[in-house]
Amino acid sequence: MDNYIKTFKALSDPTRLKIVWLLTNINEKICVSEIVEVLEEYQYNVSRHLKVLKKANLIEEVKEGKWVFYYLSPIKDEFSHIIKNSISSIPEKEMIKEMTKCKALLSHREKKIN
Repeated sequence: MDNYIKTFKALSDPTRLKIVWLLTNINEKICVSEIVEVLEEYQYNVSRHLKVLKKANLIEEVKEGKWVFYYLSPIKDEFSHIIKNSISSIPEKEMIKEMTKCKALLSHREKKIN
């Protein structure tokens, strides 16, 4: 039961819900600085929120060079599947500003790499 409680507590914060929504809907890994820019939050706050989401097994991280990227944890069971579907069903219009910013940042990142 503790895992379910951790999940719901982690998602009860608007910033954490937005982070998971972004990761769900962009289907891309993103770094802290990108989340900071998209959500217009302080780096400390974003890092703290990411720690809570990671502890709740909602996200994972991977280090690539000097960057740490965050992405959704793979779906492991029916509960995870339902949570992911529930979050992805939040209409994009609720997050249009954030989604537009995020797509622009990811597009810029792609141009830097190529």
